[in-house]
Amino acid sequence: MTETVISSAKREVVLGFERRFVMIGERINPTGRKLLAEEMARGDYSRVVADALAQVEAGAQMLDVNAGIPLADEPKILAECVKLVQETVDVPLSIDSSIVAALEAGLSVYQGKALVNSVTGEEERLEAVLPLVKKYDAAVVAISNDETGISEDPDVRYAVAKKIVERAADFGIPKENIVVDPLVMPVGAINDAGIRLMYLLRRLREELKVNTTCGASNFSFGLPNRRGLNAAFLPMMIGAGMTSAIMNPLHAEDIQAVLGADVVMGHDPNCMSWIRKYREPTPEGAAGEGGARGGREGRRRRG
Repeated sequence: MTETVISSAKREVVLGFERRFVMIGERINPTGRKLLAEEMARGDYSRVVADALAQVEAGAQMLDVNAGIPLADEPKILAECVKLVQETVDVPLSIDSSIVAALEAGLSVYQGKALVNSVTGEEERLEAVLPLVKKYDAAVVAISNDETGISEDPDVRYAVAKKIVERAADFGIPKENIVVDPLVMPVGAINDAGIRLMYLLRRLREELKVNTTCGASNFSFGLPNRRGLNAAFLPMMIGAGMTSAIMNPLHAEDIQAVLGADVVMGHDPNCMSWIRKYREPTPEGAAGEGGARGGREGRRRRG
């Protein structure tokens, strides 16, 4: 089965259908975070560092780094953030920008094999981004929309993903380095968005044989109890074939849902990740007392 390798200077993460689900932390993104945007624009990256540490501590295996701030020098800020985050944590990064110059700035300072976020099916975008992916031996997120926009028809989105995989091959980029974002629609606006997405994920896995990712929080947009809904959404998509997601690892419900799905899918050998996360510590002194009781009881039984 297809495996996509992403690495930092110290750690490697593999996306694959028989692998643990990969959680990509979304928090280093100034969109909708006014204070973070202001701090990043003036070169204050203390919150970036704090977010990086908190997300990895919570369980993120990768981090997405975005510096999309209006009227700011995005290439400079993104490169500085990529360097700083790599100095702070050892997980691989997704370098996230709609500006090609910013993507190259981030890639030029990155240590390891990055995930480029992203390329669409628009020909102009393909011609601009794919040469960068090849130049830096990176992997790339392929978003399933093109010049016609985002289709609600999953078969149309599949066709766009297939086109990107084929165009990437023209640049010498194998499908192992393509991670398709099939686009998560808000279920509050499109009632069968989840069913359509599961259908598309199965096609991407079984026919195109590519790994996948998504912006997980999009599904619950506009609805109450978003964390509860996301916690239901993620395991079902994992079962349908999704292999990673850009998400908030600080939400305990999402982490529990993902780790539980890994157990159910057989991707957590001996349930060790689940046990490490949720096993209650033994109260001080309890182990010794229990052992002593067990010994006495054992002797009585043998007698």
